[in-house]
Amino acid sequence: MATKQQWAIALALAVPGAQAVEAPIQSVTLYPGSATVERVVQVTPGMTQVEVTGLLANFSTDTLRLQADAGIQVGQVVTRDQGSADSPNPRVAQLEAKIQALQDEIALIDADFKAAQLVQGYLERLGSAEGQARNAPGDARTLLGTLDAIRRGGADALARMHQAETRKRAQVRQLEALNRDLAKLQASTRESRTLTVAVAAKQAGRLLLSYQVNRAGWKPTYRASLDSNASSVELERMASISQKTGEDWSRVKLRLSTGQPNLSAQAPDPGPWLISYRPPQERVQELRYRYAPPAPPAAPAPAQVSVSGSRIAQAADDYVAPVIETQGSFTTEFEVPARVDLAADGREITVGLATQQLAVQQRVRIAPRTHGETAVLTAEAARPEGVWLPGQVQLRRDGSYVGALYWDPQDSERFSMSFGRDPLVRVAIEHRDERAGQAGLFRRDNQKRIADRYVVSNLHRQPIDILVLEPTPVSQSDQVQVKVSLSPEPTLRDWQQRRGLAGWERTLKPNETARFDVEYQVDYPKEGTVQGLR
Repeated sequence: MATKQQWAIALALAVPGAQAVEAPIQSVTLYPGSATVERVVQVTPGMTQVEVTGLLANFSTDTLRLQADAGIQVGQVVTRDQGSADSPNPRVAQLEAKIQALQDEIALIDADFKAAQLVQGYLERLGSAEGQARNAPGDARTLLGTLDAIRRGGADALARMHQAETRKRAQVRQLEALNRDLAKLQASTRESRTLTVAVAAKQAGRLLLSYQVNRAGWKPTYRASLDSNASSVELERMASISQKTGEDWSRVKLRLSTGQPNLSAQAPDPGPWLISYRPPQERVQELRYRYAPPAPPAAPAPAQVSVSGSRIAQAADDYVAPVIETQGSFTTEFEVPARVDLAADGREITVGLATQQLAVQQRVRIAPRTHGETAVLTAEAARPEGVWLPGQVQLRRDGSYVGALYWDPQDSERFSMSFGRDPLVRVAIEHRDERAGQAGLFRRDNQKRIADRYVVSNLHRQPIDILVLEPTPVSQSDQVQVKVSLSPEPTLRDWQQRRGLAGWERTLKPNETARFDVEYQVDYPKEGTVQGLR
């Protein structure tokens, strides 16, 4: 008994007036790991059926959507998939034509090479002793002319042979690349698809056809350029895109749909200094003291992104589209200003989205206990409006490239970015006292004393703002007592809601030096182990 779809196909084929029309790709909306392709069909008055051929059978029909202009009604839609031998992919046909043309050029080069080789062989025989004896000229002048002709002819033949070999090498490389592309394309697009759409058109208009495909994606990137004299940052938003859907996108209107990745930045970011106590177990354990900054968070594994009626799958050629990790249920779309050409070969291109100027506050950040004598220039501003995604940032300072980092706008309520080390800010660490021993008359507890001084000097010709951060020890046990003395008094406590993290904000004049003294006394039982003590 015939199925409903078979009857629908038979009915569609029986209806007269079916017209095969072109449906070029007009626009593409890129998502993480997938894309929505939109094609436009021009409909004329009186048309009853539209047949769109040459589509790749690499999308789920569940994602198919049709929208028509006013005056055009859309009826049933029938899909038919055909083998590549019955309906070859236009991209495959284009590659095969290029391959055939290259093979013809290589054949002509081989013929030219063989002709030059024949001339060279003849001249070699003519210039041999036997040939000269058999064709000896009558006088010396004629002999010299013959030898010169042999020399010039031989040089010309050798030059032609060398040129032919050089041209052939270049053509062979192109031929090998095209053959690889053809093999991959044939492996991934074995079938083509035809759509037959019943319409009732009272007037001319457009039929918009859209569907979802995989093997395409994008990721956000940025360029941040700091003008230290003007205290401003030019922040340029960009997107890296690529696709291997099997169809070249030529002069398409491109939109980008967003998600929210999450990676950490690289500016000095000291964590809290925590001290814990563990009671003795079987015997008195040796005192161990150690402090290390928290390890940077591991990069999250790429999240699987699903779309209606389809799922991202890894292809046989291991192509992975640019993917951003999506969080939450809200997205924003960016529209690329210019139309885009993107070949279906997996190459990654970058497109610009927008540029914004930010007035920033410059400050040199220093964290001597965790990052030594490093001084890094940072820029802060009010958070720019709109949705900003985490992504790689290329950094420039006063026209010079200073490095790159991964920026996550969700890490802070304000825009904050580092622009490399400041070589004109000198930081010195003086260890004034560091002792460990026993204290107390009756109860012989252990005691650890630390006294350091941080010396910061401004070698610039203009004033600078500095931020010195210090993780002070915080006890998490009643058995461990901590005394903290900081001079001068910090201007910040629990910086960015981080427990025990103190900071000094200060403006240094040219050639001015500032000193910051820190002293800690930690008392703990003689028995047991104290962790986190430096």
